[in-house]
Amino acid sequence: MARVLPMLIRRLLILIPLILGIIAFVFIVMQFAPTDPATAAFNGGNPTAEQLQQFKEENGLLDPLPLQYVHFVTDLVSGNMGDSLISGTPVLDSISTALPLTIQLTVLGLVIAIVLSLIFGVTSALFRDRWPDQVIRVISLGGVAAPSFWLALLMIQYLAVQLGWFPTGGYVNPADSVTDWLWYMALPALSLSLPVAAQLTRIIRTSMVEELDKDYVRTAIGSGLPYPVVIGRNVLRNALINPLTVLGLRVGYLLGGAVVIEQIFGLPGMGQLMINGVTNGDPAVVQGVVIVIAVGFVVVNLVVDILYLLVNPRLRSAA
Repeated sequence: MARVLPMLIRRLLILIPLILGIIAFVFIVMQFAPTDPATAAFNGGNPTAEQLQQFKEENGLLDPLPLQYVHFVTDLVSGNMGDSLISGTPVLDSISTALPLTIQLTVLGLVIAIVLSLIFGVTSALFRDRWPDQVIRVISLGGVAAPSFWLALLMIQYLAVQLGWFPTGGYVNPADSVTDWLWYMALPALSLSLPVAAQLTRIIRTSMVEELDKDYVRTAIGSGLPYPVVIGRNVLRNALINPLTVLGLRVGYLLGGAVVIEQIFGLPGMGQLMINGVTNGDPAVVQGVVIVIAVGFVVVNLVVDILYLLVNPRLRSAA
């Protein structure tokens, strides 16, 4: 562990300039937004030139861009993301209300993707080049090619509208009813997770096949160890090291895809918050949502890197 600690510290130190870069990118992009914050603040009214000028002076919009960026970062560090120009509520309050739902959807989608990919990936490898393998490979290819929003629309049409098995949208807080929460979140989580499950299935299948062809597997089986023990204790554990590296990017995909899926199913999460901010011309809300999602993506990848470092003995030796 002493060898691993310096590498972990380096990864954490890299995180600081990366997050600052993300904040700077979002800040610069928002400067080119077609909506004028001063005009949007009057919510469809007809402000005079003097009123617009006064608003810009009071909110620092006439300061040089570098100074605006410094104020922006300072406010973020102090936990202030500004106020919505439309509702006047703090952006941080809106995000703290919407973010838990997005996290719930992402985590549920991740769990489904991991379970499905393990089942189908391991089955495909164990039945290599036989009919179960061929069927799973065809299904996984289709899953990789299918975008999550298209799957969401198909599920709404057939599973919700025609069969009536699931609701077409809406949300129930798990604190009120876990069963109803799962019922309402099933279709959004499935549509979000299936493309990721298909990709992970192919990666797990490839890693499992590579491990099964190694000499230690034949030696272990030849020495009399039960086949399920060899697969579960050795092959599967070693085969999951490579898929773990891809998992961080896939979690980012789930987090970003949740923004679209939430809008399709009418879920009051970060996606709906951002779409409303774009539609209403509310730059503070858009900035806050994009920064939180981007930073979340970076942090998740850092956690996966740390897990990969801890489970991979070769990297621990190199450290």
